[in-house]
Amino acid sequence: MLTRRSFLGVAAGALVTPMLIRAETPGAVPDELDHMLLGSSDLDRGITFVEQHLGVKAIVGGVHPGRGTQNALLSLGQRHYLEIIAPDPAQPDSKSARRSQLEKLSEPRLLEWAAHPGDLSSFAKRLGEAGLAFEGPTPGSRKRPDGRLLQWQTLNLKDNASGLLPFFIQWSADSPHPSADAPAGCHLIRFELMTPEPDKLAKTLKLLSLDVPVVNGEKPQLRARLSGPKGNLPLTS
Repeated sequence: MLTRRSFLGVAAGALVTPMLIRAETPGAVPDELDHMLLGSSDLDRGITFVEQHLGVKAIVGGVHPGRGTQNALLSLGQRHYLEIIAPDPAQPDSKSARRSQLEKLSEPRLLEWAAHPGDLSSFAKRLGEAGLAFEGPTPGSRKRPDGRLLQWQTLNLKDNASGLLPFFIQWSADSPHPSADAPAGCHLIRFELMTPEPDKLAKTLKLLSLDVPVVNGEKPQLRARLSGPKGNLPLTS
């Protein structure tokens, strides 16, 4: 027989359990998120930083010719990955803005993120119809250490003063997504955008068809939480 005390216990569990589930599922990680860029002044230092906290070592992905940078990759689950990006010592004469930004970092931090909206040409058309200014699609490529060439196209918004909006990427059909063969074992459990103007940002995200958690805060900031065999790693911009 179900006593009043046991009934209240069951009822309380029914109320609490869904809240715990919601905190860890649906909406915490945007489906459209492709990858995040974690900047470091030195690639080995960035790889070690992530490995010490998560317990998985990122693999070197390759270099970006002409841009003065190199990267290492870590899978965060299906269609999501972390890109650790740092200056490339073999390109000391590069004057790119990204390289200069990386050289000034005292510790690893999030720089930006990329979203995959599907076909970029169709997406560009929708942006134009919505009155949003952008550049691209622009082709890009990178040769992996094993010699395989990865190719993609990117599109950048012209108005991204807060640094919270992503750039958009479409991978070539013959290029494997980095999350598929980068070291596994880690996951992205939360990604959100902090801003002192949450309503304004939410409207822009809706125009971009992006479903991303937005929280109120004193300054614009990217915020993420990763999990791995050794524990969790919070990251911010």
